[in-house]
Amino acid sequence: MANEMERDNKVYIAINSDIHDGFLTLQWALKRWNSHSITIVILYASNNICKDYVVTPMGKLPRGSVNEEKLKELEKLEEAKNQKILWRYKVFCGNVKVEAIKIERYDESIQNFMVDLIYRLKINKLVMSLTFMKPSSWKSRSAISGSFFVHRQKPEYCELFIICGGKLVFLREGNNEGLIEDDQGIMVAKSRSMRQSFRDLIIKMFPENSSKLLKNQSDLSSSSTSNIVEFDQWEKYKKEIDNYMCQLLSSNFEEIDDFVADEILHKNIITELVMAENMTVQEKKEVLRITFLEIKEAIQLSREEAKSHVEGQAKAQWAITLCTRRAEEIDGCINDELARKPDLKRELDTTKDELIELHTEVEVTKSKLSSILELQHELSTKMQLSSVARSRAEVQLEKVLKQRMDTVKEIEEFRRQRDVLRRRITFCREKDAIGNASMLIEPRLEYKEFSAAEIRTATDGFSNLMRLKSGGDWTDVYKAKLHHTSVAIKLYSSADVDSEDTFQTKVKFLSHMRHPHMLSMIGYCSELRCIVFEYMNNGCLRDILFSGTRGSKRRNYGLNWQARICIVANVCTGLCFLHRAKPRPVAHGNLNPSKILLDHNNMAKIHDVRIPLSCDKSDLRSDIRAYGNLVLQILTGRNWAGLVEEAIMMDQSKLIEVLDPMAGSGHWI
Repeated sequence: MANEMERDNKVYIAINSDIHDGFLTLQWALKRWNSHSITIVILYASNNICKDYVVTPMGKLPRGSVNEEKLKELEKLEEAKNQKILWRYKVFCGNVKVEAIKIERYDESIQNFMVDLIYRLKINKLVMSLTFMKPSSWKSRSAISGSFFVHRQKPEYCELFIICGGKLVFLREGNNEGLIEDDQGIMVAKSRSMRQSFRDLIIKMFPENSSKLLKNQSDLSSSSTSNIVEFDQWEKYKKEIDNYMCQLLSSNFEEIDDFVADEILHKNIITELVMAENMTVQEKKEVLRITFLEIKEAIQLSREEAKSHVEGQAKAQWAITLCTRRAEEIDGCINDELARKPDLKRELDTTKDELIELHTEVEVTKSKLSSILELQHELSTKMQLSSVARSRAEVQLEKVLKQRMDTVKEIEEFRRQRDVLRRRITFCREKDAIGNASMLIEPRLEYKEFSAAEIRTATDGFSNLMRLKSGGDWTDVYKAKLHHTSVAIKLYSSADVDSEDTFQTKVKFLSHMRHPHMLSMIGYCSELRCIVFEYMNNGCLRDILFSGTRGSKRRNYGLNWQARICIVANVCTGLCFLHRAKPRPVAHGNLNPSKILLDHNNMAKIHDVRIPLSCDKSDLRSDIRAYGNLVLQILTGRNWAGLVEEAIMMDQSKLIEVLDPMAGSGHWI
């Protein structure tokens, strides 16, 4: 049931490569079924190359005179032309659903093929252009005869519509003749007519776009004045020629054979004469008179027809003359086109070369694009891997940061415990020092006396490389190693000690002075007049606080507020030890940052104490003022040249503003 409905909705339209006639036929069908949902099936009869001859720019040539390669080229060109025409037909149908069936025709069997196609496809509606049946060889039937053949042989369920010039025409048979009439009953053509109408020849020879042809001709070669005049003359008489063609078409196109007409007339005359033998003389005279009158009338009619034929011949001769001139013009255009053909061929070859180059560039570009796409894909993959690795790294970093925070907390806790232990150790050392203060009274020589050779070996002959560079008064102090222990050896010049007794007195004084915050003596050498002290790793406090270069690595190295407070406490403890010494107190006499040395833990020790000759309260107060100035220098990181009273009288808030920023902003304790 569905297949029957689908067949009812299909309209088959048989057309050929005549674009103008094909468009008119499609337009009639679209108007006829514009309110129905239909599917148009185009039965396209292509112009295949004939078996006997081929059409070339030089005209029709026998097929055997053209080589196979040329035939293949012609077939390709014809196939491309047919495809283009079929595509234009499909576009012309617009939004209507279109199907196409290509018919391979070779003239002899087109009408039989159409009848078989109707039965095979069960075609219900068939719209056929009259030119569709037009033969391409003189051996085949005419278009009208072929149309009548299809009309007679088609089944009853098939509706056949014949279209001529975009109008519906009807087939009618009578007197053994086939007639084609339009919708007003006017006869258009007879099946006996084997000749093509002169109007069709004119339309094909001179299309309506002849003005474009003239324009192309003027572009190809410079037109002369005579050609323009002839074209104007053609345009002037074109309408008159068209009217003349209409008159010829409206003359019913009766093609009566003169020989057949003469035979019929001669037969009638013989019949009359035979009948006259059985008549009387009077009757014979009457018959002869009537026959004479009929012959006379026939002669008169023949004269009038001959006269009209002469006039028509003159008019036809006039039309032929104009058409001949027009044909000559077109031949000239064709010759010009042929003359331009080599140039066009060269241009075509150049264009082909350019197309080949463009194609090569396109291929190169495609390869580059493919490489870029592959690179992009590779980069995208790497980016994804990097993103995954980055995510993992961020997770690991978070873990590391968390571990670092935990480690920092542990370090802070260890530092706090270390400081507690340091304070305990300091307390214990001070306690031991106070308990051993009586050592100053009882001279005990427990220090080793080194030989001059040992001292020179340890200092590499007092090499400058072993000299300790210090900002203080240690200009003759050398770093050395004695018995696998780092020591500092100080040479005393004649300005320091005048005699051996003075040197021995200094050694004896230093040997009795033992305190954790006083620089300890390890030994001495009487021959070279040098004393061996313990080595302080971090050097002099003055070098750390007042380095000339602000960006120096030793600038405030490790001296945060906690370290500075410890240094202040250590110096205070050592100074108290001197001021409380028995049997009499000892004044330092020159307390400043250059007299303070720091070990690897930044523990402070006082050195270079003068031999006490006489000590009173003024000397002790001088040490206390020097200590206050030292504390101020440690807090501010500046070398105060004036007295400390000026700093003491300063406003407390002002003092906070001048604190050393290199010590940090944390708590002091």
